[in-house]
Amino acid sequence: MSFDGASNVLGHGIGAVLVSSEGDHYPLTARLNFFCTNNIAEYEACIMGLRAAIRRKIKILEEVRGLKLVKYHDLVAKLVKEFKEVTFNYFPREENQLVDVLATLASMFKANRETEIMPIQMSIYETPTYCFSIEEESDGRPWFHDILEYIKNQRYPE
Repeated sequence: MSFDGASNVLGHGIGAVLVSSEGDHYPLTARLNFFCTNNIAEYEACIMGLRAAIRRKIKILEEVRGLKLVKYHDLVAKLVKEFKEVTFNYFPREENQLVDVLATLASMFKANRETEIMPIQMSIYETPTYCFSIEEESDGRPWFHDILEYIKNQRYPE
């Protein structure tokens, strides 16, 4: 069985193919009419293929994954052994915003090998910046006094 999922601005779709030992191909496809990420689409595709294999009463199943994914899986299994304990937890998207934003930034930002990207510093401003640059007028009135007078009287100040 091989499977794949895709999620993009046009929609979300999944596909799986069961291949018999004789080489017969049984393709399956579905459109997902709900929001999902690429990872969710991948799982949906895998589950669709597994369910199709169960319906066909297949007893021996070999999943075909891209060679690169198998290598990643093997590396993760190796690295996990370096820890006394590893727990994988689910974080809702709203609690995982920073990682999501960083991944999006990295995917959209073009840089070459010579470009040095310094750590990102994020500040939080509680007041609009222009409020800090406004100085009081020389006549002691607030900066917006003349504007307010024009609105009230429909004439320019002297």
